[in-house]
Amino acid sequence: MRKARSHSALDKAAVLAEALPYIRRFHSKVVVVKYGGAAMTDPALGALFAQDIVLMCTVGMRPVVVHGGGPQIGDLMARLGKVPEFRDGLRVTDAETLDIARMVLVGKVNRDIVSSINVHGPLAVGLSGEDAGLITATAHSAELGYVGDVESVNPGIIERLLAEELIPVVATIASDDAGQAYNINADVAAGAIAESLGAEKLVYLTDVDGLLRDVDDASSIVSTVGADELASMLASGSLSGGMIPKIASCLSAVRNGVGHAHILDGRVPHALLLEVFTREGVGTMVTT
Repeated sequence: MRKARSHSALDKAAVLAEALPYIRRFHSKVVVVKYGGAAMTDPALGALFAQDIVLMCTVGMRPVVVHGGGPQIGDLMARLGKVPEFRDGLRVTDAETLDIARMVLVGKVNRDIVSSINVHGPLAVGLSGEDAGLITATAHSAELGYVGDVESVNPGIIERLLAEELIPVVATIASDDAGQAYNINADVAAGAIAESLGAEKLVYLTDVDGLLRDVDDASSIVSTVGADELASMLASGSLSGGMIPKIASCLSAVRNGVGHAHILDGRVPHALLLEVFTREGVGTMVTT
């Protein structure tokens, strides 16, 4: 005689049933995920993130992970006795700091993310913007040294990996036409890559609940916002700090072919799955 089904089992079945139309809708669609914040620095959240990315790939989506690593760069600089300098929130990057950034982003952070995903199967491939001319950069300003802006994106290497049902993991070091390397803001790079791929979604994992109308009021979260309203908020100066490049990239993305952009709280376990596969979602969704 079979045991009666538990409420837990029924709840799990209901979740799977709710996810089905979203799995169908997003099958074969590209989703670019900018990975950062607590989700990157907390090992438990990092393991859940890897599971989420692999699940998305397994059900037929085509995830691309883009990451920075500012805190990790700062930690190594401190260990080497190098004092960081910032101007307008951007790290002044001399030749030595650039070497440190390349070591950390390409040699450490990228490898750690690839390894965490590949625990679940041989799926992830690590890249940087220098590989196969993925990102061409220009200097942001002479004052900041080797901090770069995205000049262009050649997504060919990513498209080839996606065609093989692999998961590209991109570190945001890029180079100019002469081969000089630059450190690129990962929020900006993720947006540019999403545009170049015509992605269905661009997702930012952050340490905030989403976009807030009032930064001092957590209950003022904006669940859905159109591009025009978002542009007005950006122009008004009501947004500040690290949210600005994310918002600017979201706005550019949805105006240049990306289906939707999302700002999610990466401190919430399985935030990616909640946003993509449930009716309610979490965080903020930017639409056209």
